[in-house]
Amino acid sequence: MATQATQLFFDRYRLDLDAAELLGPAGPIPLTPKALAVLQHLAARPARLVTKHALLEAVWPDVFVGDGVLKVCIREIRRALNDDAHVPRFIETAHRRGYRFIAPVTEESATPQAAAPALSSSQAPQVRYARSGDVSIAFQVLGEGPVDMVFIMGWVTHLEIAWRDPSFASFLRRLAKFSRLILIDKRGTGLSDSVSTMPTLEQRMDDVRAVMDAVHSRRAILLGVSEGGPLCSLFAATHPERTEALVMIGSYARRTRAEDYPWGPTMEQREQFCRAILDQWGGPVGIEERAPSKAHDPQFREWWASYLRQGASPSAAVALTRMNAQIDIRHILPTIKVPTLVLHRTGDQCLRVEEGRYVASLIPGAEFVELSGEDHLPFVGDQQAMLEAIEQFLAGARRPIEMQRRLATVLCARLTDTDNDLAISRLHASVAEEAMRHGGVAAGRYGPNMYAAFDGPGRAIRCGVALAALWRSSGVSVRIGLHTGERDVRRPVAQDLVGHVAARVAELARIGEVLVARTVVDLVAGSGLRFEGRGARELVAGLGKWRLFAVEHEPISARAPVSRSIRSAEVA
Repeated sequence: MATQATQLFFDRYRLDLDAAELLGPAGPIPLTPKALAVLQHLAARPARLVTKHALLEAVWPDVFVGDGVLKVCIREIRRALNDDAHVPRFIETAHRRGYRFIAPVTEESATPQAAAPALSSSQAPQVRYARSGDVSIAFQVLGEGPVDMVFIMGWVTHLEIAWRDPSFASFLRRLAKFSRLILIDKRGTGLSDSVSTMPTLEQRMDDVRAVMDAVHSRRAILLGVSEGGPLCSLFAATHPERTEALVMIGSYARRTRAEDYPWGPTMEQREQFCRAILDQWGGPVGIEERAPSKAHDPQFREWWASYLRQGASPSAAVALTRMNAQIDIRHILPTIKVPTLVLHRTGDQCLRVEEGRYVASLIPGAEFVELSGEDHLPFVGDQQAMLEAIEQFLAGARRPIEMQRRLATVLCARLTDTDNDLAISRLHASVAEEAMRHGGVAAGRYGPNMYAAFDGPGRAIRCGVALAALWRSSGVSVRIGLHTGERDVRRPVAQDLVGHVAARVAELARIGEVLVARTVVDLVAGSGLRFEGRGARELVAGLGKWRLFAVEHEPISARAPVSRSIRSAEVA
């Protein structure tokens, strides 16, 4: 980009370098950012041959891309300018060498322009709704790019109010230039249905899938900001077949401090923030940490206060904050197989840059990009550098994805009386029936052990409780164990590590008890499920001790409804 606001004029067109926009007689002409960059590079060097190598170096620095990507950009530019490749008026092809911009170009300095204007609610993209179980999820769709992108903002959201801030509107428009952008209000916030309790990551994962189904998106790039990062990570690990790539901005693996995670706030500090929410809601709560560069801007403060106020009630914001405080996805991150980009600003005042580095270190092959600045909100501060990093990553993110390995929660039900063939047969049938009713699938039998697999731990726990209650009433002794881990769907569950661990947990369970590994507990924050510690045991030789927890049956509805967005076959 030029250091000064500059405009290039040719024929009836104007290329505004400051606003990153091509304008024709009828107004703005849509171009993807990379095509716009190619056009800018050529138009700034009229009548000069620019080699393919020079163009690739200028537009895709430090990223290996082939000539095919460049050809796609040239075709897009020609369509935008109504240019004929055989009788060109603007771009001439030098066979096997490069391209030349042949139209006369004049260059003028322009008065620096402000950010793109904000939109009123009536001008913002249409709000639509998808059904996820019994809850309606609000979403918007804009852009016609070659890939779908699901954007998940952190904490509190409101789809219509977001567009009233010029910087946020500009950020979203840029994403929509190289994608079909799908925006979501999470359940319990914004224009989505309010709920009596804050949803778990598992429920929100179902909501994302329901929206993708509603817009006929088979695969999408998942972009999560702050708390949206763990949600997108869980989705990518559980549903790699529906995830094109993963981008996390200013995110974390665990929300509160621990001995082996020294960067997060303490639980006491989180509770102090909750008290501040109750005392100050209606004003710009948390703005000093999230947008320090705009913390003293009256207009932005007013917008931020409105965005929060209309996004959630004080009690809902507190419930969400407390739920987020329980998030811990450290054991999930190594199971992510899709191309991943982690972005974090060096001076982020809300989440420390060490947290971003740590997240990237746990995801195989993840790319970490550290950006300058102190703002946590991605659309505040230097959004251009962030957007360019995202686009550059996506240009080179196409690689085969391992579809056969994915995150799953495995339930193992084990009879105490292993000589009772009739009881074993009946247990096998009841496991299959209850698994299907709770959104999972039966996953085979190995000796006295019956297995079922689920794409969410909450459903697996409720299935286990239902089975324990069923068999307790029949007088037959059964032990149930659960574990969440990576599963190879090509192998029988009993031969996989996740199945082996679930079986060991079942062996250690008391009669009639549902015992779970710590990996399960970490993913059901906010569910209302309660657990009692059972100490730590070595489950697999050489992998150390695992903390175990017994599920308390009383608060759990064994007949909890299953979200209609769930597809049992996806965990098979």
